[in-house]
Amino acid sequence: MVRVLVLQAAWALGGGQVRYSVPEEAKSGTVVGRLAQDLGLEAGEAEARRLRLVAQGRRASVEVSGASGALVVSSRLDREELCGKSAPCALRLEVLLERPLRVFHVEVEVTDINDNAPLFPADTKNLSIAELSLPGSRFPLEGASDADIGANAQLSYTLSPSEHFALDMKSSDENMKSLFLVLTKGLDRESLAEHRLVLTAIDGGRPALTGTVELLVSVLDANDNAPQFNQSVYKVRLPENATEGTLVAQVGATDPDKGINHEFSFSIVSSVPAAKRDVFSIDAQTGEIRLRDPLDFEEVRLYELQIEARDKGVPPLSGHCSVMLEVLDVNDNAPEVWVTSLSVPVPEDASVGTVVALLSVSDRDSGANGRVRCAVWPPAPFGLVATFAGSYSLVLREALDRERVSEYEVEVRAEDGGAPPLRASRGLRVPVSDVNDNAPAFAQAVYTVLARENNAAGAELARLWARDPDEAGNGRVSYSVAEAGAGAGAGSGSGAGSGWRPASSYVSVDAESGRLWALRPLDYEELQVLQFEVRAVDAGEPPLCGNATVQLFVVDENDNAPALLPPAGGGPGPWAAGEASASASSSSPGSLWAWAAWGAPAGQVVAKIRAVDADSGYNAWLRYELWEPRGKGPFRVGLYSGEVSTARALEEADGPRQRLLIVVRDHGEPSRSATATLSVSLVEGAEAALSASGAGASSSGAGLRPAAGAEGGAAAAAAAAAATNVWLVVAICAVSSLFLLAVVLYGASRWAPRAAVLAGPGPATLVCASEVGSWSYSQRQSRSLCVADGAGKSDLMVFSPNCPPPPGPAPKETPQEPPSFLDTVSATRPPLAP
Repeated sequence: MVRVLVLQAAWALGGGQVRYSVPEEAKSGTVVGRLAQDLGLEAGEAEARRLRLVAQGRRASVEVSGASGALVVSSRLDREELCGKSAPCALRLEVLLERPLRVFHVEVEVTDINDNAPLFPADTKNLSIAELSLPGSRFPLEGASDADIGANAQLSYTLSPSEHFALDMKSSDENMKSLFLVLTKGLDRESLAEHRLVLTAIDGGRPALTGTVELLVSVLDANDNAPQFNQSVYKVRLPENATEGTLVAQVGATDPDKGINHEFSFSIVSSVPAAKRDVFSIDAQTGEIRLRDPLDFEEVRLYELQIEARDKGVPPLSGHCSVMLEVLDVNDNAPEVWVTSLSVPVPEDASVGTVVALLSVSDRDSGANGRVRCAVWPPAPFGLVATFAGSYSLVLREALDRERVSEYEVEVRAEDGGAPPLRASRGLRVPVSDVNDNAPAFAQAVYTVLARENNAAGAELARLWARDPDEAGNGRVSYSVAEAGAGAGAGSGSGAGSGWRPASSYVSVDAESGRLWALRPLDYEELQVLQFEVRAVDAGEPPLCGNATVQLFVVDENDNAPALLPPAGGGPGPWAAGEASASASSSSPGSLWAWAAWGAPAGQVVAKIRAVDADSGYNAWLRYELWEPRGKGPFRVGLYSGEVSTARALEEADGPRQRLLIVVRDHGEPSRSATATLSVSLVEGAEAALSASGAGASSSGAGLRPAAGAEGGAAAAAAAAAATNVWLVVAICAVSSLFLLAVVLYGASRWAPRAAVLAGPGPATLVCASEVGSWSYSQRQSRSLCVADGAGKSDLMVFSPNCPPPPGPAPKETPQEPPSFLDTVSATRPPLAP
């Protein structure tokens, strides 16, 4: 079992970072560190709060044990594969902890073990050395490479025992060592033409590992001058963005030999690192070294090339030099932005400071080129908060409103400090989830709806609509009628109230569509205005509601015929309302009679027909027509006043009695009517005065009586006048007395003002008479009408505003007799002749 060496486990409250160390090649399951304990978590809290790792772009090879919260090795750890020659080799991990969401940074250093032996480029190295080479001649050798680092990569070399050769090592840098084979004794090709040596490389690990290469030294004859370079070391600096074909350096050498031994060529015999040898090329004739592949500062920062100049002598001689190439960093790597955690959707009532996402930002460049600045666009309602070097939290800066913006496209922008700077961005889609924060709102606070009287049950009256900008259930609206009511009066002529009815007994609203329909036919005479509230409630939690007031006005229809009113004195009913005329017989209750004196001038009012219509407006505007007799009769009827007056002076030729058929019509469409039969008895002036006096005593001046009584009175008067003068004198005296009494009473009633209070809490009917017509209007309001007798007539029309009745049951109404508007006008008659 591999022993785990924990170098450091330091918990910094401010930075939130834990550092561990583990050797490479540790077995799977090896405990790297007790992460939950180092983070200060209780037993079982790591699993409850979902303690887990977030890798940044590569395999982490470690994981968090869910039960214990320990950081353990999950797969093979090969330091050379992870970091190459870079030291130290650190895995930077992010640890997430939920409820609440927190991020911690864990750095695991993978330490090197001596698991790689030194390795030479080839198993055999061939060397050709002229036999004339002088002792002390140096021949460069290509050293071994070790993938390990540190002491494990510190190599030492040994050479198998030889009396002619020795090994010399020269350190040009602590990481760069040049190896040379040194000739210690002159060679004799005739005695030994080939030398076999073993070069061994030993690393500094414990235990040490070794690698070997066989040196095959061939002794050549003749050519005793090797080419010599102008410089032993060439130092060059190039930026990493140098293009292919760029000249790195040009080396030069000389050879004092003559002829073919003077000619030489250049070649690259080795490079450090060895794997990058093909990055460079050299012109064999000119010694120009050029780039074949691009450089990368982040991968290799320093190159060492061994250049050989070999002549063409036999045997060929060679000279060597080194080219040291330093790579300069260029801002060629844009920043990288990683989203390590994203918590969406965000509820629209989320508080300011809520963490929406965790981000990691890095740049492979170094120095100012690797320093990164981050910003978020748009700058509201989100912002960035730096939590650690290269780590940011996307937090909520302002309150959200899903109804205004339902989804945000957030862009996190990163810019490094290079010149020119490089930029990178990462887009995030942040949807906003709905919260029930909007109540349904009607398009109008008050809806005015007109409905015709006698509409069909179930007829659609209006469509109401309330808007809720929330979505799903929070925006699904249902409608209902709030309980309100109206006092319902009886129909025309009833005079008694039928109590309070709720609005839901008249109308209903569809819960889903908001369609308002009538539950029953509406009667204008019963209900003129219905005011109620419609409530719209959404399906959110908690539910929110909105209200709208509906004012339902019932439009009158001409569904009531005119009704004839009794005389003003309140006597027996003078006629019956209907479409047919009443007969002139005494047994018919619809027959009326009146007296008129022979010789009465034209325009004298004989009687007045009084009628009322329960409808309103034009439907209650009445006109009076004389149906019979047609043509030029002795009487006429006022078109709108209903006054029956003489059309010309009455003559004995007109007969003792006239029968008039009067039709009362309204102005509705179609019009409705009622008829009345009036019998007018033509008598002498004295009898007319007697009849007028008797009628005034019994019926407040109404001169209308049954037609049969009129005929009997006329006959009796004629018989009395023919019988005896005594009775005539008595009659004259009596009539004179009654006439004087009538004059006194008439004068008293003429100048004494009368007040009649019309209406009451019931369905009062107001009829206004004038020379131009009669107008009736039904309304549940109290009105006062003061009538004073005078020579002139005053026109009065009263219209009450259609105001909605107060909610709740209507007050009880006291039945009242309809106010009387039928006045019998008695013209001033001439005194009786003695």
